[in-house]
Amino acid sequence: MKVNGEHYRSIWFDSDSGRVEIIDQRWLPHEFRVVALQTLEDFAIAIRDMWVRGAPLIGATAAYGIAVEMARDPSDAALNASWEVLHATRPTAINLRWALDEMRALLAPLPAASRAPVAMERAHQIADEDVECNRQIGLNGLDIIKKIAANKPKGEPVRILTHCNAGWLATVDWGTATSPMYHAIKEGIPIHVWVDETRPRNQGAQLTAWEMLSHDVPHQLIVDNAGGHLMQHGLVDMVIVGTDRTTANGDVCNKIGTYLKALAAHDNGVPFYVALPSPTIDWTVHDGIAEIPIEERNDHEVTHVQGKLADGNIGDVQISPDGTRGGNPAFDVTPARLVTGLITERGVCAASPEGLASLFPEHV
Repeated sequence: MKVNGEHYRSIWFDSDSGRVEIIDQRWLPHEFRVVALQTLEDFAIAIRDMWVRGAPLIGATAAYGIAVEMARDPSDAALNASWEVLHATRPTAINLRWALDEMRALLAPLPAASRAPVAMERAHQIADEDVECNRQIGLNGLDIIKKIAANKPKGEPVRILTHCNAGWLATVDWGTATSPMYHAIKEGIPIHVWVDETRPRNQGAQLTAWEMLSHDVPHQLIVDNAGGHLMQHGLVDMVIVGTDRTTANGDVCNKIGTYLKALAAHDNGVPFYVALPSPTIDWTVHDGIAEIPIEERNDHEVTHVQGKLADGNIGDVQISPDGTRGGNPAFDVTPARLVTGLITERGVCAASPEGLASLFPEHV
């Protein structure tokens, strides 16, 4: 997608410098910063401290992290150590493990001397595959938006609610939940996006709203608790969210607060869709609530809010009393029964074992 008229991916290899570069998302929307990741520790910090965010982007970043480490030390010990270091950064997003497993399975049988170029080529492929995957998700989701638009008065926008950031900043490009929106804009279909602020990290306010503004998508930022009210008053035509891990039976693990949106949508008859690239599906898990580990992040994210200060600098402001601790589960699980459909690169299916099997029979 574009920033100030220039195309960017969220992660890329700069052939001139020979370095992997990322958009450092900690400073958005107030500052646009690009940084280079040069060591394994750089990649681990970028994932753990959310310089990069979103399951697909985390996976691509981890793949590049392995590739950079193989250029430094292609030994078996370094391959296994880098897998462990990167895997420990974020326990919930399955794309991280998927990408690390892909890299290790490819590299382990090779002689150490030949690993570095193969690793970098596979990292490039993983990034390119994510872009195409998300483009296809957008086209499949576009069909749903078109059907809703056909049943609305002419000129009235399709009103879409989204939670957190499942945009191009959470992937290598296009995004998952946002990809159908961008395709709708390209097709000239009027849409209006309700952007949840998404406490405590405010990815909706800081990232999704920035994306919408950058691409001239009509939108409004709302507090997390406004979604149910809007649905009650017929102001939401559909919900599209992303996911960090989807189980083999269709349970969806996503940013904390997604479950509450799904409950409100179910109660008000609003279709609730999840956009997901297939590497986000964990075929080994069948009960999301019982089996998916939920990351518990630092309570500082709850007790403080980052923003632009009166002097123009970016900093944290404490919003709670001294001595009050924060509880910070980063994700929740939406049961499959609350999901209208899963939008994948292969098509749209029911959130069920049968639905997923219809699109991905090789995993049955």
